Amino acid sequence: MISANVDDLTAVVRYALETTRATTVCPFHDEVIVRVGDDAAESHAYERAKRILRSDGTAFEADALREEIGHQLAAAADGRCPKCDRTDPNR
Repeated sequence: MISANVDDLTAVVRYALETTRATTVCPFHDEVIVRVGDDAAESHAYERAKRILRSDGTAFEADALREEIGHQLAAAADGRCPKCDRTDPNR
């Protein structure tokens, strides 16, 4: 079951993305979220988040879920951790 705050949209979406393996946390840099790039997992994350009810028994608005999923996926590193990537010019 979800250990995140079910009233926090950001936490619910993060939980859904991680548990469907649409995103993952870099094992060496826990502040880096990596987008796996699996469309099916991302769709599954939306479906999972849609079914999580807030503490008052209501669901989040579908548009709010889609927007937050889009925001989190856009903020995630694409495919690999930039801190681990040897081709990163900032290293």
